[in-house]
Amino acid sequence: MLQNWINIFIYQLKHNKLFTALNILGLSIGISGLIFSILYWNDEQSYNDWNPNKEVVFQSLSQVSPTNIWVTNVITFEDYFKTDFKELESYCYMDTWYSKKILLSNNKKGIFKTIDAQKTFFEMFPFHFIKGNSKIALKDKNCIAISKQTALNLFGDVNVLGKAITNDHRKLIVTAVYEIQGKSSLAPEAVVNFIAERIPTEKDNWGNFNLGLLLKLKNPKDKEKVIVKMESLLYQNRTVRWAKQEGLTIAEWEKKNGAENMKIFLEPLKDARLHSAVDGYAEGKGNYQFLMIMMGLSLLILILSLFNYINLATANAIKRAKEVGVRKIAGASKSNIVLQFIFETLVITTFSILLSLVIVELSLPFYNNFLDKQLTINGASFFYELLIIFIITVIAAGIFPALYISNFETSKVLKGNFERSKSGTWIRNGVLILQFSIASFFIIGSYIVYEQVKFLSLRDLGFKGNQILEINYRQPNIDFNDPKAIRGLYTRYETLREEIAKIKGVSKVSTGAFSFSGGGTSASTFSYHDVSIQGQNMAIDYGMLEMLKIKLTEGRYLDRRISSDSINSVLVNETALKMMKEKNPIGKIVDWNEKKLKIIGVVKNFNLWGPKAEIPPMLFFHLRTVDWLNANVNRIFVKVNPVEMENTLPNLENFWRKNIDADFPFKYDFVDKAYARNYKEFIDQRNLFSLLNVIVILIALFGLFALASYSVQSRMKEIAIRKTLGAETHVLLRELSKQYVLFCFIGFLIALFPAYYLLNKWLEDFVFRIEISAYPFVFGFIALLSLTLIVVLSRTYQATKVDVLKYLKYE
Repeated sequence: MLQNWINIFIYQLKHNKLFTALNILGLSIGISGLIFSILYWNDEQSYNDWNPNKEVVFQSLSQVSPTNIWVTNVITFEDYFKTDFKELESYCYMDTWYSKKILLSNNKKGIFKTIDAQKTFFEMFPFHFIKGNSKIALKDKNCIAISKQTALNLFGDVNVLGKAITNDHRKLIVTAVYEIQGKSSLAPEAVVNFIAERIPTEKDNWGNFNLGLLLKLKNPKDKEKVIVKMESLLYQNRTVRWAKQEGLTIAEWEKKNGAENMKIFLEPLKDARLHSAVDGYAEGKGNYQFLMIMMGLSLLILILSLFNYINLATANAIKRAKEVGVRKIAGASKSNIVLQFIFETLVITTFSILLSLVIVELSLPFYNNFLDKQLTINGASFFYELLIIFIITVIAAGIFPALYISNFETSKVLKGNFERSKSGTWIRNGVLILQFSIASFFIIGSYIVYEQVKFLSLRDLGFKGNQILEINYRQPNIDFNDPKAIRGLYTRYETLREEIAKIKGVSKVSTGAFSFSGGGTSASTFSYHDVSIQGQNMAIDYGMLEMLKIKLTEGRYLDRRISSDSINSVLVNETALKMMKEKNPIGKIVDWNEKKLKIIGVVKNFNLWGPKAEIPPMLFFHLRTVDWLNANVNRIFVKVNPVEMENTLPNLENFWRKNIDADFPFKYDFVDKAYARNYKEFIDQRNLFSLLNVIVILIALFGLFALASYSVQSRMKEIAIRKTLGAETHVLLRELSKQYVLFCFIGFLIALFPAYYLLNKWLEDFVFRIEISAYPFVFGFIALLSLTLIVVLSRTYQATKVDVLKYLKYE
């Protein structure tokens, strides 16, 4: 029996090469898209899967205003954790970012991603220890735990316990070598415990939110109890105490300082990658929306491919009707015929899966570059998922056509009346309409996404960053408890600024405590009369705003000739001014961290945080006004004459290596390009939608071409008779194509609401967005109708040119 099925399949394959190829190609493209999405899904979902503590370790987040949630916390919780929090197994204060540290051993050195954390760090992230153990790894400030790769890079061996590593002239002893078992929200190359020195200096400071905080709970169900206790401590030690010191009621103090919304959130480690409210871990936050878009669109394409297959299979039934009738007369049962056609689907699906794997393997480097990942086809879970796709495809694509074909009435098909039967027509037409709907959705969606990204790229950003270099600047290590050392940071920068300005081709040099690739670095509350505002601290040097051509709506810029401009002057942006509700701000005084600052100008709004972020209130003051903000300066901005660019860049690099930082590579970016990376996510979505749009249209056209071919073939005698009776070619074309125009229109109407609703939801995340007009829908319908007519008319035109005698001589 199996041999007979194989022979029949080979026979059909030989006589239907084109349509079999279209079936396999369509299915393989659909399966390829789903495989790509599954690889991306598996990678994102795998973060922290290896960690046995992912359910009980929580990251503490501080909501300090209605719009500000910080990943940092006050250090003053520590003493209370030890005595009043029986729900905690342990806690860990730490930096939430990697410090790029130069580590030196013997004659080898390198730059490594380093985390500064308390000794309990490895209780939160229990990496596999090759040497040493978690209890002694970070026992004091002189210890360092390093990864296996770091050990190999520095020593060429992992047996390095007790060996010395120098970090910023500080000798550290290797106490552990670890290996990370899988994807992790924190994957440092080295871990130190310098934080032990920093914590005592702020033991009673309830105003500085400086460090990340991880809490390991004995029972995750106690999360709410811990939150209540932490919020109560903040309330008693901040709100109540500070209100009393200022002689205000609690309500008055909360209103003045915007503390009504002070809350604590505890997010489990298992949700860190895809569901966190903030980007709180050094390895970054995944894009859950983009992931779901990828999965949804890939599933749509696979469904389209399955529809295509079903449509072709049921249309092909016209040719195989007599075969089924003869087999039934010969004694074949209905179940036997169903199994035969499922077997054929299984073979075609197998070929499609194999071809899809080839497509994925060849395209994977481009896909990895697109996602900035290193995905590979491996792992038992992936092959289980592939098996599930195979089974679902066989069932979805095979059972319906098999049942449909097995239900042919033997007497009708053997008399040759099957072609005139309406059986299956409505099903094929319905599936074709659904294909048109999916294609319409993709065309409309691509247009809207393209227009939104175009709108963002052409929108006035409020600054001009072309020809301005944003150079990475590493501050020297200092004692932050020494005011003189902190003031020395600006003095060092000032000296460098003067030297850089002497390089040929450099026209301007300035700096600020922010970056165009990452936004601001500090936020504080300031008050004006009874209004308290959580604002971004935009500490800048003279000339920074002018260099970037950031405009003022009123007032003036900071001026080095006016001494008070580096003492108590401030500019506010339009957002801050609106919240202050002051019509005449120039000369008015704001209270900022117990400083009285006089407003000298209003800065026109500009956005550092990307297209989804609202422009926050900003305060601009000179770096000397607040000395500690100099520590946040990690960029120097240099405007270069474009004519001299080719020579200026090498000269800048040479100067940098000799006079500023010989150990770190000279790394720069252009401001406009750095900011443009904020849009990368949306450009990727546009490119993805465009690519999938092409794929969807191709699959739909494959199906339409095949279905039109079968339809025309079944009406050849009708066409011959019409031509004999004198029908004109254009009349024949209209009659043969009008049903497809109708199907196209119905499919388009079905896609209207989903396309409008889903794309509008996507646009809601943007602060600056387009409004959906009628143009995408008009364009979508015209494009779909044009493609439909091209395919159908080309096929039907060929049919009108046939020799009518060929189809009439037997009548």
